[in-house]
Amino acid sequence: MLNKSIIHQLIVEKGYLIADGATGTNFFSMGLESGYPPELWNIEAPYNVAENHEKFIQAGADIILTNSFGANRHRLKLHKAENKTYEINYAAAEIAKNVTNNSKRNILVAGSVGPTGELIIPLGQLTKENAIETFYEQIKGLKDGGVDLIWIETMSAEEEMECAIIAAKKNNLPIICTYSFDTHGKSMMGLEPKSLARLAEKHYPDVIGYGANCGIGASELIGTIICLANERINEDMLLIAKGNCGIPEFIEGKIAYTGTPELMAEYASLARAIGADIIGGCCGTKYEHIMAMRDALLNKNQSQIIDLDAITKSLGEMSAGNTVLIDGYLNPNKKVKPPVRKKMRRRKKRSD
Repeated sequence: MLNKSIIHQLIVEKGYLIADGATGTNFFSMGLESGYPPELWNIEAPYNVAENHEKFIQAGADIILTNSFGANRHRLKLHKAENKTYEINYAAAEIAKNVTNNSKRNILVAGSVGPTGELIIPLGQLTKENAIETFYEQIKGLKDGGVDLIWIETMSAEEEMECAIIAAKKNNLPIICTYSFDTHGKSMMGLEPKSLARLAEKHYPDVIGYGANCGIGASELIGTIICLANERINEDMLLIAKGNCGIPEFIEGKIAYTGTPELMAEYASLARAIGADIIGGCCGTKYEHIMAMRDALLNKNQSQIIDLDAITKSLGEMSAGNTVLIDGYLNPNKKVKPPVRKKMRRRKKRSD
């Protein structure tokens, strides 16, 4: 099992870690058909899954997420595969772990856990007990398959996030959790970034970090990271940014993301300057995007001054609601001094 101090030590040594990019986007180029669950490829096309991991590692990723985002029994039931939940998650972890074992670098495997696709009572029929059991079954497969930590992502409801955290804690693995924030800087269920910060910090030290993923573009996500960085009370907790590659558009009947490698490089630089410790990409992010992010961070091509004009000029417009949320944290020409980096340096001195 990965001790949380190990991931902190890796960040101390490098200054940050790079997470991988999209799964579905890259699987489509390998032949995955729209509407077909990518998680079944863990059993049906494991070499494709391994190839995706390998290419992200070659591009510079320090953390790869397993192909298990929707591998819970409620989502798998839609494809009559709910009885293969453990098997699919075990295979997802085993494939990723085998790839990292062949790498010359120290690569971490994070077990991806997404929403159940159901609503918890009273909004829906799913009970909290059933939600915890659902997540536990999935996470047990990931743990037995060899993941280093659990990565709960794209959540929008506090109740579901907490159920996933409880299930992960039962498996005794370090936990990272991220919400997906939409327009106006709020989740689909209307939650602001501070709600995630308070929930995640309540479950420290089991939860070692939190942040945002997916959403509707790099600009919006950077706004959310500003909020999270300022809401963080426990500076020992990591801050995570894993934004979409630009904005999705329909092009010739297919969804395509507008983000260029240059845009994602600027996004990564801004996220790092704000204080993000783990930076990656979500939907639409390909290997060349991660490579550009790696190069930008390696060359320390980072903005020193963070303001709304700089963000929107380089990454695109931000919704009015999101600008209102960050207005209390950010003033024009205000330098952002990431507290986590300072904390990391102090921790390193104590260990010498």
